Amino acid sequence: METFSTRDLLVEVINKLFVYTDSQAWDKLQNEVFTETVLFDMSSLGGAKMDMTATAICEMWKAGFAGIDSVNHLAGNYLVDIQGKSATVFAYATATHYKKSAVNGPTREFVGTYDLHLTQKEAGWRIDQFRYNVKFTTGNRDLT
Repeated sequence: METFSTRDLLVEVINKLFVYTDSQAWDKLQNEVFTETVLFDMSSLGGAKMDMTATAICEMWKAGFAGIDSVNHLAGNYLVDIQGKSATVFAYATATHYKKSAVNGPTREFVGTYDLHLTQKEAGWRIDQFRYNVKFTTGNRDLT
C-alpha cells in the first residue's frame, strides 16, 4: 500500500476540483472536494464574494456549462502551505470551453490563478475558501 504525503493529498483535491468540473461530476465535487459551505470569490469575473453551499456552486456551474460541448481545465505550478489541519494552495490554471455550434468561434479561454484554502475534515481535505483571479480571456467570450 502506498503512502501519500499531506501535500500529495492536497494536490489531489485540487486536481479533483478541475477533473470533476470538466466531467460535470457534481456529486463528487460536493462529496470529495468542497466543504458544505465555501467562501466563494469569482469577483474578478464580476459578481460578489460570498458564502455559498457546495450544492449552489455546482448548480451555478451546471447552468453555466449548459449547451457547452466540452470544458477542459489545465492546472499546475502549485504552491502549498500547510498549517496543521488547514492549508493554502496557489495554482495557475487555464479553462477552455468548446461549443461546436458557436457562430463567432467555437472556443473561449480563461487564464488565471486560484487561491484555495483547505481544511482537514474526518473524510479528508476539503476546499472551504475558493478565489479565482482572472488574468485575461481569449476567444468568443459568450460562445454565441
